[in-house]
Amino acid sequence: MLTIIVTTLLLSLLINIFVRKIYLPTIIGYILTGTIIAYGFDLHDSVRNHELKEIAEFGVVFLMFTIGLEFSIAHLKRMKHEVFVTGSLQITITSSIIYLFSYYVLHFDQNTALILSLVLSLSSTAIVLKLLNESGEINRRHGQRSLGILIMQDIAVIPILLIIGFMSSSTNDISSVLQNMSISAIVLLGTLWIFGKYILEPFLTQILKTNSDELFVGSVLFLAIGASYLAHILGFSYSLGAFIAGMLIAETKYKHQAEADLIPFRDLLLGIFFITVGMQIDFFLLIAQLHIILMLLIGVMALKFIIIFGLIRINESKRVSLKTALSLVQIGEFSLAILELARSNDLIAHSYSQVLIVTIVVSMIVTPLILNHLTPLSEFLLKREECELESSVDSDALKDHTLILGFGEFGRNVAAALKEQGEFYLAIENNINTFHTIQKMGEPAIFGNALKKEVLKKANIQLAKYVIVAIDNPAKLYHVCQTIQQFVENSKIIVKVHTEHEKNIISELGITHIIIENYVMSQQVSQLIIGTE
Repeated sequence: MLTIIVTTLLLSLLINIFVRKIYLPTIIGYILTGTIIAYGFDLHDSVRNHELKEIAEFGVVFLMFTIGLEFSIAHLKRMKHEVFVTGSLQITITSSIIYLFSYYVLHFDQNTALILSLVLSLSSTAIVLKLLNESGEINRRHGQRSLGILIMQDIAVIPILLIIGFMSSSTNDISSVLQNMSISAIVLLGTLWIFGKYILEPFLTQILKTNSDELFVGSVLFLAIGASYLAHILGFSYSLGAFIAGMLIAETKYKHQAEADLIPFRDLLLGIFFITVGMQIDFFLLIAQLHIILMLLIGVMALKFIIIFGLIRINESKRVSLKTALSLVQIGEFSLAILELARSNDLIAHSYSQVLIVTIVVSMIVTPLILNHLTPLSEFLLKREECELESSVDSDALKDHTLILGFGEFGRNVAAALKEQGEFYLAIENNINTFHTIQKMGEPAIFGNALKKEVLKKANIQLAKYVIVAIDNPAKLYHVCQTIQQFVENSKIIVKVHTEHEKNIISELGITHIIIENYVMSQQVSQLIIGTE
């Protein structure tokens, strides 16, 4: 066992060094490590070991705990539509379509069709939330939408496991099962609510008075694992208890310290989880059933994309709908647990379960590639309508104006300064929510992508006095600068960047007016300090 542990650590380090060099997430490195270890030490049977899976599952537990820290009960109330309406509809519609197709078209038996529909309706909480957290997109609209649906999916795991347990049970008394589940839910929520309201903050205050960092870390670990264990013994998933505990701590003033202390445990255990996922890949089956796996993978991802896009599009922009749908097209880790329970109770044939396992894992491997290129993919797939100037702006009359590309905080500050000096400006913004805000403010702006020459021409860029590029996406920034150079001289271009590295890249285009935001801020802070001495 020690040999396996040491080899796994070494392999994961070496593989992830290579993976990061080619700009792929470490999740793929962990999965590859698991696959190599499984074949090298013949561990395909032992990966089913219950204890190993429980240890690996605690990576998801700590992930859900840290997510709960970011979303208080008040925040969850604001997300009730995403969780309870959109999330419920996504699961119901997806599972219903898959069940009907499996039963009536593929002629599977009822048990297999039902399990198949439930397994394929779920997405990956571990991968999606980890990557959205790392990129900071969890706080954007599509991140919030994705989070809401994933929370509902995690909650849905509870009745799904109960359904499978009922299917494998000899009893037909469904009312007693529902009654026990309701009682367990009341006990779980009641216990955690009482603890959170009356005990939690005084408890953490006493811990901090000891001035012991290890005691605080130990208390946070106790709260996360204790809530998870309580949820588990009451018949619910570990992650649900952890999520609720995180929300309770989010109501206290200790949430930020708790999150900082738990991140190392979360990332380490998530690594173990993805290694166990990689151990379940059977390459011989993958090669033999490649055509079936690919058809199933493409079919499920396409179906989930259409359903999620349609549900989100009801009250969101195309961009948000597209990004949310792309984020959740995969099949999740809880699907592996559900599939394993069904297989152990002889509710699904072994051959079917093996094909599904490989399909699920492949979908999880593809997910980081999609999420890391979410913006370029959405730009490519989204056929955006051509933007029109606001009725208050006459494009033929535009001359000697300042064109601001990107109306974030920097762009708004520049616009305010120009307005104060009586200078006319025009903003180009491609975020629909920001554009609507600009419209409400009554500012002159057009909606469009600054990479498109037609949009720049409508803004009369060739007659502009200056063009200020205030785009926060470094990859897009370079291409925008290349595009606008076709219309104006470099002396008229002013570019805002965040780092010296970004400045060096833009300087290669011959642009000299480059403002490093971090440098300006550091200079102002240092002058303030020197001035007070």
